[in-house]
Amino acid sequence: MIRIGIMGYGNLGRGVERAVMKNPDMEVVAVFTRRAPETLKILTEGAVVASVADAEKYVGKIDVMILCGGSATDLPVQGPQYARLFNIVDSFDTHAKIPEHFADCDAASREGGTVSVISVGWDPGLFSLNRLYGRCILPDGKDYTFWGRGVSQGHSDAIRRIDGVIDARQYTIPVPEAVKAVRRGENPDLTTREKHTRECFVVAEEGADLARIEREIVTMPNYFADYDTTVHFITKEELERDHKGIPHGGRVIRSGETSDGVGHVVEYSLTLDSNPEFTSSVLVAYARAAVRLAKEGVSGAKTVLDIPPAYLSAETGEELRKTLL
Repeated sequence: MIRIGIMGYGNLGRGVERAVMKNPDMEVVAVFTRRAPETLKILTEGAVVASVADAEKYVGKIDVMILCGGSATDLPVQGPQYARLFNIVDSFDTHAKIPEHFADCDAASREGGTVSVISVGWDPGLFSLNRLYGRCILPDGKDYTFWGRGVSQGHSDAIRRIDGVIDARQYTIPVPEAVKAVRRGENPDLTTREKHTRECFVVAEEGADLARIEREIVTMPNYFADYDTTVHFITKEELERDHKGIPHGGRVIRSGETSDGVGHVVEYSLTLDSNPEFTSSVLVAYARAAVRLAKEGVSGAKTVLDIPPAYLSAETGEELRKTLL
């Protein structure tokens, strides 16, 4: 059995626990929380709920620690911190800062003799793989990624970190005209602003400076500054009534030619009822890969681009060749 530790028990952490239940070769050993452990009720009988301060006591008892914090402030610290102690998997999704996060986790993992699999999910993650496949197969072409319409966990979390914000949901919305042009094989040159808009629904503290909160949102680098962003301030009741779910999805499209006038459009798409539950399922699959790499004596940071697909599966190579090829 692969012994799983879950660092953080929000939407993503709960999703990881559910995903582990779907994988008979895995078990949750411990859940680590910043809350009082005795107040946390988890689904896994026999698993320990412990304080994050006690995580080091579980070295040797956990095969891989899945980090379920946010990319804005949690993972840049937790990644290197825990990579020195455990094999880790995280969902760091601030695209512009992935090289920096990779370098930090790589140095920590090499120091600790562990494996860090970073930026795992559907984007970055599965969409990254599809961009790579498309670029390799159709080198004369362009790739396009459209997200949504759906709730971005990372962007919603970034809004919640703003002083005066109680809760928030952020929807990423593709610009329909841009998607249509790409599907027609027109290969348009699109700016970030021309591909997506962002819509935010925010619950603010009573008496909070709404103008300041809106300004901090729309000017936030790496999240909102490059997009047309609309901010709506609503009540907590409205948020719970109208924005309870966390759906998402999107598509990767590669459009190119193999010879003059011979065009091809390749599209990979996802429609997700629950962004965190699907992301969690990807994290759990890559946790299996992290353990396999560690058993082979590998150390350092890896991304989905570096890991053989077969390492994600509980089936043997023989079984995969028989049933999938």
